[in-house]
Amino acid sequence: MMDAATKRLVRKRAGNRCEYCSLDEDHSPLAALQIEHINPRKHGGTDVSENLALACIDCNLSKSSNIAGRDPETSRITPLFHPRLDAWQNHFEFRGAYIAGKTPVGRTTVTVLNMNSDWQLELRATLLER
Repeated sequence: MMDAATKRLVRKRAGNRCEYCSLDEDHSPLAALQIEHINPRKHGGTDVSENLALACIDCNLSKSSNIAGRDPETSRITPLFHPRLDAWQNHFEFRGAYIAGKTPVGRTTVTVLNMNSDWQLELRATLLER
């Protein structure tokens, strides 16, 4: 069981934003952001803070226990973005409401986590209009 101090650390470190798609918790329409295991327990991941990330429900459910996927450009098996080891801006960029992967890791993560679903694009577009 994860202790309260670890949960607070994960939320604070992430600035209450999904560490994958950058959705702010205040804009999460379905549920509060969740603490997820970057390296899932089924692959030997633990509850240490370095293995935990804050994720919106959509990124978390889409990621599930995946640690890799196929790069849509090369079809090569590629690891997913690791919020503790990788810098978001090195792998992703916003193109309006769309999140584009700039690297194989970014492209693979965008695809596996379905980061540009219709509802996510609609939500981001609405937020950009404000």
